[in-house]
Amino acid sequence: MNLIFEIVIFIIELLAVIGIFAVIMKVVKFAYNKITSNPRIMSHKLLNPKEYLPEEEITTLNQVFYLAMIVCFIVNILYSLFNWGSSVDNLAFFDIFISIIVAMDIAWEGRKNKWLLLLLVPVGSLNYLLFSSIALGLVEIFHQAVFIYFIKVYFEKFLKYTQTNSLGITIMLLFSIIFISFLITMPVENVSPLNSLEMVSNAFTSNGYAILGETSVGKLNAIVLVWAGFILSGVGTATLTAAIIKRHLNSRFDELEDKIKKNKKN
Repeated sequence: MNLIFEIVIFIIELLAVIGIFAVIMKVVKFAYNKITSNPRIMSHKLLNPKEYLPEEEITTLNQVFYLAMIVCFIVNILYSLFNWGSSVDNLAFFDIFISIIVAMDIAWEGRKNKWLLLLLVPVGSLNYLLFSSIALGLVEIFHQAVFIYFIKVYFEKFLKYTQTNSLGITIMLLFSIIFISFLITMPVENVSPLNSLEMVSNAFTSNGYAILGETSVGKLNAIVLVWAGFILSGVGTATLTAAIIKRHLNSRFDELEDKIKKNKKN
């Protein structure tokens, strides 16, 4: 009798979290479509990346997006397999967040896509936040397994975007160095994936080799600040260089134009 009761409770909780995730997706998708379809909002300077970054930098950041998502998938899988003493609440929200991002990128039509969407439902995370229960076994295993599939999908998207826009793959070398260092730092320093990522980020950007922040949110904030500063410093250097070259070329063109005019008079 107890077994039947537990099965019924399991099914109710499973259906509940699937329904809640479907509602969340509908709300997010509705809000996204409303914003992107509004020309007044989309034309605002604050939402135009060209106001802040050179066009070449924007295309590079689009490349980085696919690689960053792959890192997020791997970190999520590692945290689900091992316990590094991190806040379960933060990990649950992180799992839900990346699940929504990936689900937004999938069409709702087709049998394969529907299965992928079903597996993307962060059942374990939502179940923990709603019912304070995480004992879902195979359901959570399938959920994390689907992220392994999306590692392959996003890497293929990275390659396709790189080839379509005739971009170099130097960023792949940079990513490989950081990613390998990230994997090595975890066992060598005996730290969690988040701490490893922060240490590698700080070391790569010459900010030391330390863990900054006491909480998961504080550490994520430190990582964002480090990479944002690294990107903006590169943009500043590129903008200054471009301005100097442009000024030099303009002066040379002015000199050439003056010589042409003098030759015509003679």
